[in-house]
Amino acid sequence: MSAKTADFEIRNLCASVEGKPILQGVSLKINKGENHALMGPNGSGKSTLANVIMGHPAYEVTGGDILFHGQNIVELEPEERARLGLFLAFQYPVAIPGVTVAKFLKTAVDAVRGVQNVKPAEFMKELRENSEYLEVDKAFLNRFMNDGFSGGEKKRMEILQMLMLKPGIAIMDETDSGLDIDALKIVSKGVNRLVGPAFGLLVITHYERILNYIKPDHLHILMQGRVVLSGGPELVKELEQKGYDWVREKFGEEVLVV
Repeated sequence: MSAKTADFEIRNLCASVEGKPILQGVSLKINKGENHALMGPNGSGKSTLANVIMGHPAYEVTGGDILFHGQNIVELEPEERARLGLFLAFQYPVAIPGVTVAKFLKTAVDAVRGVQNVKPAEFMKELRENSEYLEVDKAFLNRFMNDGFSGGEKKRMEILQMLMLKPGIAIMDETDSGLDIDALKIVSKGVNRLVGPAFGLLVITHYERILNYIKPDHLHILMQGRVVLSGGPELVKELEQKGYDWVREKFGEEVLVV
């Protein structure tokens, strides 16, 4: 009997930006119902991986595969990947002047979930409920998307999008950076609202503190463009105590699984 295909799988992924190789053969599997965390020192390729997964045009895939439900999505456009159920919460969300939060979210929901599947009244009910859950002032819904928002407000908007789009697999690219403890708790509460059998998560972070609120089932360490160590949640504390030096001592040609 063949092994079950992972819901989301990266196989020996290599990628470059402006001709410079960054990812050197990343392999990773994520199933729905699982929370994964990815950590690593500066320059290891974490944000590059997030952008390559979603098809950012500035990054060139030079080898390997990205499989979602068995389909290789390397050649798909970002919007096609989103329609399949992938979502990326950006580290630095951009402002979209002239488009209100409510209009932006309605357009995104229609594109991903289907115009016929979400009636306007149902959409507004969901939007109000999710906004209240994230403690977003309803006045924000009529403001231009991220225009003049603080860093914490922008990150909250990313999670509001996630709640509205209901992705099957979500990647959070250092969403916790720049957040104070109160904002971090709210963002984490929003993410945990989705956690369950229909949702898989990859949290990319520099800091252990978000993992106190979004509990990972698996932790992966990325160095020099490769996953060099994978293990369970106990690795979080070990990494916090020892830093990356002990991982560097273990670094070898093969991925280490503990």
